[in-house]
Amino acid sequence: MTLATEENDEEAAKPDNPRRRRWRRIRRIGYWSFGLLVGVPLIAFWVAYLVLDVRSPQEVLAGLDKTVVLTYSDGSELLKVVPADGDRTFVPYAQVPAKLRDAIIATEDPTFWDNQGFDPTGIGRAFLTGVGGGSGITQQYIKKSTGDDDATIGRKFAELVLATKITQEQSKEQIFESYVNIISFGRGTFGPAAAMNAYFGKKLDDSMTWSEAAFLAGMIQSPSVHDPAASGDAHAARRWQYVHDKLVARGYVRPGEPMAYPGTEIQSPSETRAGRLTYDQFHVKQEVLAELEQDGFPLARLQQGNMTVETTLDHGLQDAAKKALQDRLKGEPKEFRGALVSIDPKTGAVRAYQGGDQGVRDYASTPHAAGSAFYPFTLAAGLRRGYGPDVPVPAPEEQEFLGEKFKYPEVCGPKCTPRTAMRAHADGPFVALAKKLGPDALSETARQAGIPETVDGTPTLREKDGFLIGAGIAIGRYPVRPLDLAGAYATFAADGRRTTPHLVAKVRDDSGTVVWEHTDTARPAFDEDGDESRRIAREVTGTLTDGTGAALRTGEAEHGNSPDFQDAWAVGYTPELATAVWIGSDDERLLKDANGVKLTGDVVPADVWRGYTAAAGQGQPARPIAVGPPPVVRPPR
Repeated sequence: MTLATEENDEEAAKPDNPRRRRWRRIRRIGYWSFGLLVGVPLIAFWVAYLVLDVRSPQEVLAGLDKTVVLTYSDGSELLKVVPADGDRTFVPYAQVPAKLRDAIIATEDPTFWDNQGFDPTGIGRAFLTGVGGGSGITQQYIKKSTGDDDATIGRKFAELVLATKITQEQSKEQIFESYVNIISFGRGTFGPAAAMNAYFGKKLDDSMTWSEAAFLAGMIQSPSVHDPAASGDAHAARRWQYVHDKLVARGYVRPGEPMAYPGTEIQSPSETRAGRLTYDQFHVKQEVLAELEQDGFPLARLQQGNMTVETTLDHGLQDAAKKALQDRLKGEPKEFRGALVSIDPKTGAVRAYQGGDQGVRDYASTPHAAGSAFYPFTLAAGLRRGYGPDVPVPAPEEQEFLGEKFKYPEVCGPKCTPRTAMRAHADGPFVALAKKLGPDALSETARQAGIPETVDGTPTLREKDGFLIGAGIAIGRYPVRPLDLAGAYATFAADGRRTTPHLVAKVRDDSGTVVWEHTDTARPAFDEDGDESRRIAREVTGTLTDGTGAALRTGEAEHGNSPDFQDAWAVGYTPELATAVWIGSDDERLLKDANGVKLTGDVVPADVWRGYTAAAGQGQPARPIAVGPPPVVRPPR
């Protein structure tokens, strides 16, 4: 008998005491736990591998011919997103220009040729947090082919299985071919041939330039957002530059190689050229699709599910907004442009959205300098710091703020307060108050009210570097969208409760079942204490109302350092609706109305605002708007 055998015999002969039994139990639990943690996922993976399968791109394309219906809030039809014939042409891998292949891979999945079909970081994040991570080309193809883009652990697991399976069964060239033919480039197109025709009016071939390739590759991430017809050339150029930088950083393009954003070559959308949608309908469609993309419902998913989108738009209010703009701008200079957005303050639901009917540019979602329409946020910042609306704010005719000199004539008297300054359209006291509070306080308060941190990835209320806040914030020099300004004013109308402006209420599948709906986000804006937010909102309202049951602020924005007005606003609210009206032009110029008078907010924009608000309230009992208690002078702290 060996020494080891003798030791084992001795161990076995030892009494079975409680301590030994406990350790045996712990070991058994450990073995079983390890087996469950490793074995169960492996079995599940294997079963899923055998059961799940990826549809071919031809099958996916065949399912993209379904019409998506957008309805008004009452269920009546607003418009249809109809697939255009010939917009889903299948392109073999060999016929995809090399420049476009490189641009897409550099932007969407730089490790595509070497990876195993999935992003381990994204998978891990989904398992730990339940939120989806970034996906490479193979994963994107699986999401598009299944029509499932939910950020769930189950979906991410299925994606992992299918990414592994397809990578083992197909070549990288086959995977890329399938992917590039079912992704949307926007404007109702799927695949590179349709995209090249839609944006540049050209056939897809090797004559494609690097600039064109970078533009199309940039559309893939969020086509309803990055299309210059939706967000303007400035935004699209930033996206193009992002792709250009990726091409240079990853060695596809030499540094310094001539490339430029192809803005002048980009055509207007065929939907509007063919007259299938009016311009204002096109703007609504683009804004709704962009919102749905952010909520996990890209156009391909909507089409595959034959889904119906219920918007928040009120049919009557939408018509009233269009009529108010058209009637008032009739007879004004041809360069005048206009937009109107109207929001339910209690919910953030957009009830009317008019981006203008002069072209594909959507002025309701285009940023414009807020000018003196920003002053209510300056007042709110002062109220948070103890400067009451009736505390005099000394404002010399000339004052310096952050190295910039401001000159405003005295129009309010030596004891001018924010309340009297608001009514007298006196700019000096608000610049003086901004100087006392500092630019950060103004920016923070505007964001608390509802101005977003970023729009399409670009920081708001900042200098072009995206970080510094300059003196321009004191006079509303930073551009904001009418959509966002209406939403921020809605916070004052809602007694200091902030909501998220939105155009989508529900999404239904082909059986009518609700598969997604907007959730209420209302919460106190300026303080966790709802009473404090209510106080601030009501005191701001008290400086904007004239006792007629509505609060209104008209304002203008100068362009550059000139006294010429570029943007004119009328923004205000009733208890039911917060509405922003913008009037301006496409370029910087001195704007004069039909009477030869310099454009101001209290003429054309105010006329549009009052006309729309009167039509919106027709037949309904007027309710007084909530204002603060009798003025109390508080010493600043």
